[in-house]
Amino acid sequence: MKGEKVNKVSGLKKLFNQYRIVVISEQTFEDKFYFRLSRITVILASLLSITFIATSTYFVIAYSPIKEFIPGYPSSKMRIEAISNAIKVDSITLNIEKQQRYLQAIKSALSGEIKAEEIPALAIENTQKTFINPPKTSEEDSILRAIIAEEDKYNVISDNDDAPLFILFTPAKGIVSEKFSLEEKHFAVDIALKENAPIKSVARGTVIFSEWTAETGYVIILEHPYGLLSVYKHNESLTKLQGDNVEAGEVIALAGNTGEFSTGFHLHFELWTEGYPLDPEKFIDFSK
Repeated sequence: MKGEKVNKVSGLKKLFNQYRIVVISEQTFEDKFYFRLSRITVILASLLSITFIATSTYFVIAYSPIKEFIPGYPSSKMRIEAISNAIKVDSITLNIEKQQRYLQAIKSALSGEIKAEEIPALAIENTQKTFINPPKTSEEDSILRAIIAEEDKYNVISDNDDAPLFILFTPAKGIVSEKFSLEEKHFAVDIALKENAPIKSVARGTVIFSEWTAETGYVIILEHPYGLLSVYKHNESLTKLQGDNVEAGEVIALAGNTGEFSTGFHLHFELWTEGYPLDPEKFIDFSK
């Protein structure tokens, strides 16, 4: 034990032993200069040198364009693209949330949760005027305009004089068994039909809802230009899925008697614009 302690003490002393390094002239053997070192000094100097080199290398790479040459390190262009993509993702997320709220509002309105007294008659009149406002006429062609207006009695026309005519096709031909009524909260017309009679789109548009509901059976909702929505309920089956584009007059469903609220084979048809229901019979002749 005493021998081990002596060896440890002598080992520590060696770290602090001084050594002289002398530079001698080769010709005269004269001492030019010398300096003293110990092992502990060499160790500390080496550690400080390594730390300094590592720190300097880090700052040179981190704060200079050299870092872009390191594999896996993002360049400034990539960071800009990442920020741009993050902004786009946020924008898309907001749009998706808006669409979900919009669809939920549609479902609430169509399920009857909206109250009739919440729909001002004046607002409905204004929205109807938006669709059936005739183009401006001059005195010279007033007679011709009157004839055309009579022929296009059931056409929906934009209030923009330069816009093309927007015509609503008949979704199904039959007898109107129940009419549109705000007082009775019946925001639609019911058309008596035969089983599996074809149901057609009233105009070109996009399917925004195509599902089964317990109360109204198979339901399909289309979104059309000018903010118009058309709704078809109690179908036997649907031929289009959500997201499909349809043309005017294209078959989208077959007439049925599905859902708890159905009282026979018929089509429950609704028109909506800007959150307000419209009387379909003012725009479509279901007997033709």
